[in-house]
Amino acid sequence: MGVDAKSAMKGVEVTEAAARRISQIMASDPGKTALRISVEGGGCSGFSYKFDLIDSRNEDDVAFTRDGATVLIDEISLVYMGGAVIDFVDDLMGQSFQIKNPNAVASCGCGTSFSV
Repeated sequence: MGVDAKSAMKGVEVTEAAARRISQIMASDPGKTALRISVEGGGCSGFSYKFDLIDSRNEDDVAFTRDGATVLIDEISLVYMGGAVIDFVDDLMGQSFQIKNPNAVASCGCGTSFSV
């Protein structure tokens, strides 16, 4: 099963909690301007998410902003993440960014790996 071109046209939503946390991170590291999320091959379910703090934007990056916080996703990764919601969760299990991805047909227990 592949990801169709229509899902690549969908945006990505950044929740208020995620935007607030990204802003806090950027304030503590003034040289960084955005959080880049990319999809890589590997992980226990086939693909995994990679999170990087960056200081410059690539030509193929698509920007999603909320409340002054910016998330960059490259066009290839966006094919796999179209329609996803990026959230930040702070609970008994700890603090983490979580991605609710409608393209994932399976995911692992750690929440950082998925398959399409």
